[in-house]
Amino acid sequence: MNSEQSAKIETVLQEERVFEPSESVLNRYSIKGFEKYKQMFDFAKSDPDKFWGEAALRELHWFKPFHSVLDWSDPPFAKWFDGGKTNVSYNCLDRHVKEGRGSKIAIIWEGEPGEIRRISYEELFVEVCRTANALKKLGISKGDLVALYMPMVPEAAIAMLACARIGAPHSVVFGGFSSEALRDRLNDGQAKAVITADGGFRKDKIIALKEAVDRALANESCPSVKSVLVVRRTNQNISFYPDRDIWWHELIPSQSANCPPEEMESEDRLFVLYTSGSTGKPKGVVHTTAGYNLWAHLTFKWIFDVGEEEIYWCTADVGWITGHSYIVYGPLSNGVTTVMYEGVPRPSNPGAFWDLIQRHKINIFYTAPTAIRAFMKAGRSIPDMYDLSSLRLLGTVGEPINPEAWIWYKEVIGHDNCPIVDTWWQTETGGIMISPLPGATPTKPGSATLPLPGIEADVINSDGQSVEANQGGYLVIKRPWPGMMRTVHGNPQRFRENYWEYLSPIKGEHVYFAGDGARRDNDGYFWIMGRVDDVINVSGHRLGTMEIESALVSHKAVAEAAVVGRPDEIKGESIVAFVSLDSDKEASKGLLEELKAHVSNEIGSIARPQEIRFTNALPKTRSGKIMRRLLRSLAAGEEVKGDTSTLEDKNVLDQLRT
Repeated sequence: MNSEQSAKIETVLQEERVFEPSESVLNRYSIKGFEKYKQMFDFAKSDPDKFWGEAALRELHWFKPFHSVLDWSDPPFAKWFDGGKTNVSYNCLDRHVKEGRGSKIAIIWEGEPGEIRRISYEELFVEVCRTANALKKLGISKGDLVALYMPMVPEAAIAMLACARIGAPHSVVFGGFSSEALRDRLNDGQAKAVITADGGFRKDKIIALKEAVDRALANESCPSVKSVLVVRRTNQNISFYPDRDIWWHELIPSQSANCPPEEMESEDRLFVLYTSGSTGKPKGVVHTTAGYNLWAHLTFKWIFDVGEEEIYWCTADVGWITGHSYIVYGPLSNGVTTVMYEGVPRPSNPGAFWDLIQRHKINIFYTAPTAIRAFMKAGRSIPDMYDLSSLRLLGTVGEPINPEAWIWYKEVIGHDNCPIVDTWWQTETGGIMISPLPGATPTKPGSATLPLPGIEADVINSDGQSVEANQGGYLVIKRPWPGMMRTVHGNPQRFRENYWEYLSPIKGEHVYFAGDGARRDNDGYFWIMGRVDDVINVSGHRLGTMEIESALVSHKAVAEAAVVGRPDEIKGESIVAFVSLDSDKEASKGLLEELKAHVSNEIGSIARPQEIRFTNALPKTRSGKIMRRLLRSLAAGEEVKGDTSTLEDKNVLDQLRT
């Protein structure tokens, strides 16, 4: 744990404000009072098989019951609910329709130009069945991977559920990624089909999604892809290849509205979602059917506790795990009305979020600290223009939230009437792991508080020993849980070594290492310190430094590059690149902008460096390893501290300071 991270957490740990659930909050929520949380937590710890088994039978529909709750005979490869058969699409749709709730609104969708669609559970069921049959017509069968590269439109959720219905795992690629990044993910997953759109609207611009797909598939570079299903969204002119491309609006409506759900084994793949890693190559995180469904369902139910007539909105994109678990699968499995919004706040409409809350009378709002800090910077005059009285619960996701932003969120958006759930989790965990339960947990601004029932979290040192209160260490999970990732696609050894054996000093022991540092205070509350590896968290999006460095070095003028994160009050972290040019190239403002654009083209605009510094050399150890710790200090404008004895050439630091 480096000194920079320790210093970062000291300020947070001085936070002494505690907010107890009010009497009205205690009466509102199903899990009432801290004692109830403790009972659930203790039950899950003392008899986990009974706890999880009863929850699975109570919360999910099963075509065939499971014969065991957890098989941990070959750690870290878990089997949950072995022998059982279920279907996530059935749990999200059929059972609600059969219970007489088909007319209830499942999705309220609003496009960036302002269109609104309200889709009932019955209507969603029909569209999912038709889309599932269309996929079958395209030759997709159980086990075939289908990639989605979509805007935030209902068809994205429909396609995910249709894949789940026929047992075809999906891989959603965020629409902000470049064609090169898309190509890498298509090839790694051996996708058989791509579902996309002619384009999407974002910040008053059209994102050319189909054009990016065409570039990714050019010159037979993704031979596994046989068909491309295209949603008409922006009505722009696009290239169309009749032997490969099919319009959604021409294929789907003609399909039968009857598609029996595939009876899936509990451990059958549900989806593969790629997340950045410190080694540069994105990891295909594999989640399976029953365990993921249960964990997304339970965590949503425990934390958000949405009433029958209430409206819930998570502002994420379905291209990220937050959109999977808390826009689509968690809410719909619970029979909730979930909001999908194509747009984001932008100069032409800075009050977009508050306007949506006011018009749709949204009750639960779940967003990122990055967005909250941006709202703070713009001032409270904008949200004060809107009626936000419908809100009764606020949530944060994606990164730690600083206490100032937490208090602003509570006072300005929640008008001191809304509990705040600050949630910690990851793509790999499938669902929320550490979070307050709003009717049970006293909250502290900046702390994710306590692990959920069934989650045995700890903070340990490099020897695997639990650290004392207020000591920094590695955040780990000591027992398996249903929503855990099952493997890295195509690389089980990477899964074993990177996640479960990295901090297991005793042979045969396995603890899940989250990649984050944390501290626990005297009350046992967790304070997340951020990444301990070379992954940068920009606006809640994890980007591997190696990916960005590789993109920079692929430019003909660049000899070497090192990328670090710098604290940013809005984004959480911004990207700073240190670049050495080839000897015959000269630094210039034009080249600087060219390199930024090059990274955007190679990876996506979210990876565009905020700053590029040209340098003749990079600080390296004698073994040739770049000392990014020093670069992080330089990027942040801080004094370089700590041991520099292994630095090969100390003159490099002097050059970088000037």
